Amino acid sequence: MILHAGDVGGAGVLEALASIAPVEAVAGNTDEPGNRLLLPHIVRAFDNVTVRVVHGHELGAPTPPKLTARYREDVLVYGHTHSPLIVRYGRQLVVNPGSAGPRRFRLQPSVAVLEIDGDQAEARLITL
Repeated sequence: MILHAGDVGGAGVLEALASIAPVEAVAGNTDEPGNRLLLPHIVRAFDNVTVRVVHGHELGAPTPPKLTARYREDVLVYGHTHSPLIVRYGRQLVVNPGSAGPRRFRLQPSVAVLEIDGDQAEARLITL
């Protein structure tokens, strides 16, 4: 499954991703308002792990402390900053996969892989 943390860049991106695996995506601050394919947030349970995906712009400048203060899920995935990050903050795993699109802000394009087994979640970054 592909979970997209926003700033999708158009329906063609979602169509291409859907050819790889089922896709769910949240709306980012650069996405077209009112796009019915983009959700305000995603909350899913996989095995015994809850995952929330948000873009993060609803928090202004998202950080692990801000995200964990607002959301209670086991894994918090966000975008907005396009800066790849994986950190455990208390009991929660906070993940920013970065940006898989064209290089922006001098950041190397990347994605994150989240692996869940029972009640354990681990993530790793892959640079593109």
